[in-house]
Amino acid sequence: MERTLSYRGLILDFAGVMTTPIGHSSRAWCTGEGLPADTWRSTLEDDPVGRALYVELELGRMSQSDWNRETAAIMGVAPENLMGRAHAEVRAVPSMVALAQQARSAGIIVALLSNSYGFDPYNPYAETGVWDLFDVRVISGEEGIAKPDPGIYQRTLDRMDLAAADCVFVDDHPANLVPAETLGITAVFADGPATAGRVARMLDLDPVQRP
Repeated sequence: MERTLSYRGLILDFAGVMTTPIGHSSRAWCTGEGLPADTWRSTLEDDPVGRALYVELELGRMSQSDWNRETAAIMGVAPENLMGRAHAEVRAVPSMVALAQQARSAGIIVALLSNSYGFDPYNPYAETGVWDLFDVRVISGEEGIAKPDPGIYQRTLDRMDLAAADCVFVDDHPANLVPAETLGITAVFADGPATAGRVARMLDLDPVQRP
């Protein structure tokens, strides 16, 4: 008998959903550089200049190389491959990789919706090995808009050729879930190792097995 799917689309965030939390890697890098462990986060989120630079990177208005140089100057570190060095310990989450693979095998359209880190010299999607897991990829730096702008969610739906009600979206930032819910997408907060199993049950998939 043909299986009836409860949802036809799965939209996944990158960092902290498909991968281990960036904070784990960045804190280790900061410590290795002799900086306070919270320097990476505070520079990108709290420092007005650092935050503005990061927004430019996310929107594709600044290359990663230029961002490396200008952000390194704020931190007082070497600029060479700054993004890659701080992300050196970021890894794909096996259960989320398995979820994406099982969903596609079941005929569910799987999309990546990610705010951008740039691609050169460090390509986070290639380095973590997740790029080829998706049918659709929507990256803020290529779109000129970023989460939580509702427009980037609608573009994702359009490229999946699905209605909002047919899709589940998983993200680890609550603010990014609100626009999805407003559009009618079922939003799931990624809060730890049990996330893949919860989403698999929502999609009527078999229990996720670690590879």
